Amino acid sequence: MTLDPRPRALALMGPTASGKSALALALAERLGGEVVSVDSALVYRGLDIGAAKPTRAEQAQVRHHLLDVRNPWQPYSAAEFASDARRAIADVLARGRLPILAGGTGLYFRALIEGLAEMPEADEAMRAAIAADAGERGWASLHAELAAVDPEAAARIHATDAQRIQRALEVHRLSGRPISAWQREAGGARLPVNVLKLVLAPADRAVLHARIAVRFDAMLEAGFLDEVRALRALPELAAHPHPLDLPALRAVGYRQAWAFLDGASTPTEFRERAIAATRQLAKRQWTWLRGELDARWFDPLTQRTELEAAVAAFLPRGGANAPS
Repeated sequence: MTLDPRPRALALMGPTASGKSALALALAERLGGEVVSVDSALVYRGLDIGAAKPTRAEQAQVRHHLLDVRNPWQPYSAAEFASDARRAIADVLARGRLPILAGGTGLYFRALIEGLAEMPEADEAMRAAIAADAGERGWASLHAELAAVDPEAAARIHATDAQRIQRALEVHRLSGRPISAWQREAGGARLPVNVLKLVLAPADRAVLHARIAVRFDAMLEAGFLDEVRALRALPELAAHPHPLDLPALRAVGYRQAWAFLDGASTPTEFRERAIAATRQLAKRQWTWLRGELDARWFDPLTQRTELEAAVAAFLPRGGANAPS
């Protein structure tokens, strides 16, 4: 059998709160690896506690990439992520280290590993027109419009996800084709790396739900609301006419915390809504992961030995990216 000559990397995928970050840290320490974050919240500065960003101590323990690359009022696309992540992976490999891709943002993983299809570029006039429509009708109405022309995209884009609704409608209005059709086409060059995809997912969904609640309560204890207050005090966010339309503030928990600090909910309602939103995120991630047919699934609580064996069988002897 001919061995795959490409350098190797691990991809730790899974729904939120499944233990990806902790496992990535442990594997990186033991295998001589570095972590490349594949998370659309962790790219933003100031989103630390609520986004479960690795702590400063953890970042000192193992080198991490693609954290804190944008301010929370700045956009960051999947295409930009893919380009930045590929450079980071090349850097890790050039130093003979093992890239460990860890996160739960499906679009980022797809853009990085498979490449993105060539589709219409951003058109500022069209975006302005769509934003004006949203100002008059609301994003929920535009999401309904998207569902009529591209039900596949609408099913995976939340009705409050203004950036992705805008982009999907922009592509359709410019090309006359649904963005989902563009995305199914062969994209750019695939990542020239042999990636072992490992999905961490508790067999019992109730276990994940309990972990989500425990983690959110720990975030509150750690000062999550103070973190959101600090974000609200930033001049760029305080002056923004619609801060909750920014991609950074659509991260689960932040929107609910912002509304709570505006007086829109009680402490109990805030907690319940944030946990419910996180469960909905996990459900969407689970749905996407089921489409990753080349991924191997493991229960992080009961199948750690089997997971470790899969990693050991995948990596060459003599080092993370040493010749076989």
